[in-house]
Formats: sequence, C-alpha cells, structure tokens
Amino acid sequence: MSGEKEKEIVRVIKFVFFSISAGIIEIVSFSLLTELTPFPYWPCYLTALILSVLWNFTLNRKFTFQSANNVPIAMLKVALFYAVFTPVTTIGGNILVENLHWNEYLVTGLNMVLNLSTEYIYDRFVVFKDSMDTSSKNAA
Repeated sequence: MSGEKEKEIVRVIKFVFFSISAGIIEIVSFSLLTELTPFPYWPCYLTALILSVLWNFTLNRKFTFQSANNVPIAMLKVALFYAVFTPVTTIGGNILVENLHWNEYLVTGLNMVLNLSTEYIYDRFVVFKDSMDTSSKNAA
C-alpha cells in the first residue's frame, strides 16, 4: 500500500473516531434536552449539533488533518458548510418529528450519519485541502 493511501486510511479512521466522540456529545445533550425540557425537537437538535461541531472541529483540525491553517479561515469554511447543513437538517428534522411523527432519536441518528459522511468530504477537499499535515508536529 502506498504511503499516501495509508495516510488517507488513517485520516478516515481518526475522523470516524473523533466523530463518534462528537456523536456521543450530541446524543447525550440532545437526550437531556429532549427528556428534561419542554422544548420541541428543533432547539434540542440545534443545541446538540452546535456542541458536537465545536468539539469535532477542534479535534479533527489538530489530530486528523494536522493543519497549521489559519483557524478563523478554517472555522469560516466549516461555518459555510453548516450554513447549509444546519437549516436543512433542523427544518427537515422538525418536519419529520413534529408533522410526520417520526421518532426524534431516529431522525437525529440519520442526521448524524449524514453529517459524518458529508463533513469528511467537505473538510478533506475544501477546508483542509491545502493545509493537511502542516502542523509543527509534522514539519520536523
């Protein structure tokens, strides 16, 4: 196996594991808000999504993509992804839960799977495309 292919496989594995940790944060915060507050689906989901995005961005930038890229620029690029993803999944999820009476945990789980797959592609080919493996740890 080539060195680049091996690096990419390791990168995908790291991304999945960090995304699982972000998913735990998302589902725990979503569950607490759903079970302990009178809030409808969308504020519970939105709050949980924001918490998981902050966690996931921080870990993946440092450990998965090992980027020395300008943090505000990288955050802006991620924000652009979520400017599309968040309304689509928040509004769509709310319709599925509140109008079509789908289970809120099923909808959140589907959104999490969609987030994992689309965000990796976006991060890899847009956010960190030109800055992967540029952190000082890799410069030596």
